[in-house]
Amino acid sequence: MSKTRFQIDNKKTVKKAYLIGVSTPGPESHLAEEHLLELEELVDTMGIHTVKSEVVYLRKPNAKFYIGSGKVEEIAREARENGMECIVVDFELTPSQQRNWETTSGLCVIDRQEVILEIFASRAKTKEAVLQVALARMEYSLPRLTRAWTHLSRQRGGAAGTRGEGETQLEADRRMIQNRINHLKKELIEVSKHRTVQRSKREKSIIPLAAIVGYTNVGKSSLLNALSGASVFVEDKLFATLDATTKAISVSEKQSMLITDTVGFIRKLPHNLVEAFKSTLEEVVVSDLIIHILDISNPGVEQHFKTTISLLKELESLDKPTITVFNKIDKLENPVVRARLKALYPNSIFISVKTGEGIDLLLQKLGGMANRNSQTMHLKIPAEKSDLISKIYRVGKVIGIKYENESVFISVRMPKIYKKVFASYSM
Repeated sequence: MSKTRFQIDNKKTVKKAYLIGVSTPGPESHLAEEHLLELEELVDTMGIHTVKSEVVYLRKPNAKFYIGSGKVEEIAREARENGMECIVVDFELTPSQQRNWETTSGLCVIDRQEVILEIFASRAKTKEAVLQVALARMEYSLPRLTRAWTHLSRQRGGAAGTRGEGETQLEADRRMIQNRINHLKKELIEVSKHRTVQRSKREKSIIPLAAIVGYTNVGKSSLLNALSGASVFVEDKLFATLDATTKAISVSEKQSMLITDTVGFIRKLPHNLVEAFKSTLEEVVVSDLIIHILDISNPGVEQHFKTTISLLKELESLDKPTITVFNKIDKLENPVVRARLKALYPNSIFISVKTGEGIDLLLQKLGGMANRNSQTMHLKIPAEKSDLISKIYRVGKVIGIKYENESVFISVRMPKIYKKVFASYSM
């Protein structure tokens, strides 16, 4: 991403930032540093260099700034003296808290949620993802119209001179954004209808669907490429993929499967963003099985596992058959880590998308799961239905066949998912 991507209203480019995290009393207080490192990755993905980062220890939130006013002034002074144009905080700011920070510091102040929104805005490619991002950004911006630093220069639309008599600019802006929100919601309904039609067509094909899920930047798109031979966009950045991509693969001689790459999960993902990308995450909801991929070389791999499980629970998808896959074993220096994870997750598979190690084993397991609960069917097919007979050969393993009185008697072993298709021909 270009280093000039993020700009404030006066067109001054933000290149350097001061990152602030908080550690509060509780069981996860020790994770503050790890969360801050993740925020640094997110900011880097935006194209902004972190000059300094700091964890502030907080007993309880402050209503005006979230952290103490004296500490805010100290941070603001440090940022100005070191030529930083922006302060980025690893906690959610209310609109009034954000205004107070910007008034005190005289600098652009953004929270983790706005960072993620900016990244999503730059990464969205399909019409649906673009609409979802635009809606989330508008809903985020609406209560923040009185900020000292706004980003509405990239969000405004419509003709000038539409303000009614006696209406302030703020009121006009609020009305314009509310109208835009309503319009985006209507557009998304139409896109959703189109997706529903596409999905119903895909479901009628009776090919199993697997969704690749996991923390952002663990190798989901790379795995899809390795399994399908496709060329899905891959980059070593957080949230490189926002759009669901589905490819067909062969998992055995007689079985195909659809594999979908989904948007990466992340800790502290704002709930409204989970809602905004519900349509993308629906690929998980409608899937037959889940491939949960993790980066074994990341020190936070177990926390990443918990984050994904938590979001799968929110999507009511924890009961689906799941394959746990640890990727990037080529980058793992400590073999004890692998042994420990193997003990914790005994049915998991260890792979390297980069070297290809373990990919064949994963395909075998996918084939086994796709063919699980297969059955033998004895069918009587009219001889003229050659297309149906050809399909039987494609989807199953023919055990025996006999031609008699204009009919074809076939014994075939096939997955149970095809039972309804051939039920009327069953003997």
